[in-house]
Amino acid sequence: MTLSASCASLLLKTSSRTPSSPPAKFLFSRRNLCPHARTYTSSSLPRPYRFHIGASWAGKPPDPRGPRVKSNPFPPDSPIGKWRDATLSRPNPAAGVHIGEDFFYIQDMREKSGISLGIADGVGGWTESGVDPSVFSQALMYHAQRYAKAAWPGEPEVDPTQEYEEREQVEGWELTPVECLESAYGGVLRERNVLAGSSTACILTLNASNGVLRAANLGDSGFLVIRSSSVIYQQRSQTHFFNCPKQLSKLPTAQKRFSRACVDHPSDADLCEMKLRHGDIVIVYTDGLSDNVFPSEMVAICSLVSRQSQLSKRTITPTGESDVETSAEDEEVQAIAERIVDYARMCMHNTKRVSPFERAAAREGMYFRGGKVDDVTVVVAMVQEAI
Repeated sequence: MTLSASCASLLLKTSSRTPSSPPAKFLFSRRNLCPHARTYTSSSLPRPYRFHIGASWAGKPPDPRGPRVKSNPFPPDSPIGKWRDATLSRPNPAAGVHIGEDFFYIQDMREKSGISLGIADGVGGWTESGVDPSVFSQALMYHAQRYAKAAWPGEPEVDPTQEYEEREQVEGWELTPVECLESAYGGVLRERNVLAGSSTACILTLNASNGVLRAANLGDSGFLVIRSSSVIYQQRSQTHFFNCPKQLSKLPTAQKRFSRACVDHPSDADLCEMKLRHGDIVIVYTDGLSDNVFPSEMVAICSLVSRQSQLSKRTITPTGESDVETSAEDEEVQAIAERIVDYARMCMHNTKRVSPFERAAAREGMYFRGGKVDDVTVVVAMVQEAI
């Protein structure tokens, strides 16, 4: 396959496929939750939408034949280190605290006016240069949640019953996902502990007042929306060429030229805005999921978990009447995240099953068999609208 002039300058790293090692990605071309489910609601002004959030993750097993990287993670007593450890502290049946090169965040926005979600996948090709890819993705998500915490998902809300002077004193500002991504990227560039690296990123905001989802996606992480057992939207991947996604990068300062790296910008992100409805399920993921699991399979998992939840959340009282547990949605959305990650891990080690990555490789005239071993991180949001 002949690459275009713009892509030919990127260093192609290839390797033979073995059952334990996926094909290497282009250098700086890429990789070669999570708290219990919570219900996020609003306060002060009435907001008709609630979001039940669940997350799960699993880092890929280490490759003994891969390059050794001297990792210098954020110290546990540093702001980023404390936040990272807190994010990974709650039980995760899939893989414990091992998240690999991925990271994510779930953050209430100002006055609980909405939720900001983010997911990032560190570019594994940096390991060939002795750089730990996870440091960049962790820093990017940390700064994204830091900016999202103080902002509104839409126009700042004011209480119409307040006096004019009081309404003028409303704090905060509207922060769109692409603005959040730009601010977070700037924070990483200023971060002294991040010497180099790159990552894809997908950031969403869910507005509790009007149910609007807004998103900015750069690279091959992404999200999809399921409504009535059908995928009504799936974010397309952004790539320079096959297995080389767009990415945010920080280059080593010691080297004036680093021609092998892809350097993209937050302004290159694809934007999306759509109105959510009661019962919608939003799945945000890294490519460890989308390379191994088809959208139809994600729908099937959601439907199966939902049916199981409907059965388990109903208990029979002594009088023979059914009683519905109020926390069923939280348990259901967490179960969806965990089941999806479990299924992705099973698929990536199956060399006899046709995977989305295998089909994508075939379209490019390349041979690849079965699943692709990678880190996988999933954040799931379920929409509940008050009647």
